[in-house]
Amino acid sequence: MTLNRPDVFGSISLMFWSIVIVVCIKYLGFITRADNDGEGGILALAHLTRSSLREGSRRYALVMILGVIGASLFYGDSLLTPSISVLSAVEGIEVAIPSLSHVVLELGVLIIVGLFVVQRHGTEKVGKSFGPIMIVWFVTLAAMGLTHIAEDPSILAALSPHYGMLFIAEHPFIAFVASGAIVLVITGTEALYADMGHLGRPAIATAWFGLVFPALTLNYLGQGAMILNHPETVSNPFFKMAPDWGQIPLVLLSTMATVIASQAVISGVYSVSRQAERLGYLPRLTVRQTSAHTGGQIYVPAVNWLVFAGVLALMLTFGESSRLATAYGVAVTATFILTTVLFCVYASSALGWKPWQVLLAGGLFGVIELAFFAANVTKVFHGGWLPILVALLLSTVMLTWQRGVVLVTARRTKLEGPLTEYLSSDAVVNVKRIPGSAVFLHPSKQTVPLALRENVHFNQVLHNNVVIVTTRSLNVPHVDDSERVTIDHLASEYDRITHVQLDYGFSDHQDVPAGLKVAAERHGVELDIENATYFISRITLRISDRPGMARWRKGIVRGLAQNAARPSDYFHLPIDRTVLMGAEVNF
Repeated sequence: MTLNRPDVFGSISLMFWSIVIVVCIKYLGFITRADNDGEGGILALAHLTRSSLREGSRRYALVMILGVIGASLFYGDSLLTPSISVLSAVEGIEVAIPSLSHVVLELGVLIIVGLFVVQRHGTEKVGKSFGPIMIVWFVTLAAMGLTHIAEDPSILAALSPHYGMLFIAEHPFIAFVASGAIVLVITGTEALYADMGHLGRPAIATAWFGLVFPALTLNYLGQGAMILNHPETVSNPFFKMAPDWGQIPLVLLSTMATVIASQAVISGVYSVSRQAERLGYLPRLTVRQTSAHTGGQIYVPAVNWLVFAGVLALMLTFGESSRLATAYGVAVTATFILTTVLFCVYASSALGWKPWQVLLAGGLFGVIELAFFAANVTKVFHGGWLPILVALLLSTVMLTWQRGVVLVTARRTKLEGPLTEYLSSDAVVNVKRIPGSAVFLHPSKQTVPLALRENVHFNQVLHNNVVIVTTRSLNVPHVDDSERVTIDHLASEYDRITHVQLDYGFSDHQDVPAGLKVAAERHGVELDIENATYFISRITLRISDRPGMARWRKGIVRGLAQNAARPSDYFHLPIDRTVLMGAEVNF
């Protein structure tokens, strides 16, 4: 196809209106308003949607499966985005300084290593250093675009949607194939939604409409004007927008910008991982709060290094951004579709939308996203299988863990038995009491901590003061000590066996000894804090022939359980006074 004005106008029109419909209208207009206690992402949307449906219905179970699949696809995208973004930016050296083209991969690897190493400092600190760079980046994009728009102001007409429709009508096959590339202008949108907990919707919307969207639009228009007036620049229009003296600074700036774009995806992965943990699709993770004011700003070490390993492997395997590009787009577009489906169900069941409203929104977004997905499906056999494989593996792991938790909990509950009934039994009433204080950590006050049951059964003793502790996380930054503790004397007020519930905010460290000190000083709980012994029920899972799950899936559950975060570290227990009481659960 010969390069001509209608075709350039049509391509820019498709890019512009794709951003308007998918990013501005769908995500910022509707999707980001569906948050789960401030958290975004497809799992948050699935949880909200499920909460509005009748428990036990087909849709009730299906929405969470769709959410898990969408989250798994997002994980696949999180491996590709840093890889292709950093490599494509560093490859600008080949334009500015061709003699350095042989070090592109090495530079990209060094940048990725640095990016993942600084994650432990948290989004807030990283963001403070990245923020000014991004402002310079988008101002530069706008300035470059305006320079070339000034040469040919007629390019502004490309914002009209009719040019895009004419391009599709006159070149349907070329438009279809081009959709596989046009989708790249909206690929970071799901990360924008997943990052809501880190940044908040108002900040995202303000930055997008006040700076990012105008700058991108001006730059795309400027590229179009330059290509029309200088057709020889079509091979690499972005870097050739800058004058010769500005190409090296532009390479450096674009590299920093793509690193920051990768940061957004990584932060989104942290949020999705914590949501998966809270919803029961992943085991307990070590999560470090990195902001005293924003609950969504977290760092998850295990996830950080797993993603790092995946990104590094991709970069070393593919070597070039052009080869990675063949794997890009499938996961993103599939996630778009799943998000649209879930939102339509949510709008119908929770927001009270009428059927025609649901059909209108679903039809508008769905047709566009299905077209993008169909164009990217052609890449499956050329690398697109990679994110699909990652999503398949992660979906299997997450759904297996969720099912395994149900089976193990049922077996554990049966072994533990009702707490109040046990405390009233002869086994406890007549047991020998020994000096000291014992603290048993347990998820609830409904059943007996296995460590407590094992201690009584094998040692035939019980400490004079026994405290059963349950911790609860609330969606507030901090819980004051005056509101932290809830006391229940359980079977008797005089048996010195007490249940203590400790409430924590998302910025509070779940320091159980400190919480028990508050319980003793302000609520009169009989407890020797300085010498108390902490008991943790350590469950060893044994794979059996019991029905409910295939043996290979049970193996996954056992492996994940063995690698979950250690309770002693998570709850800040003194290691020299912490006792693990083992028990086996066959499932």
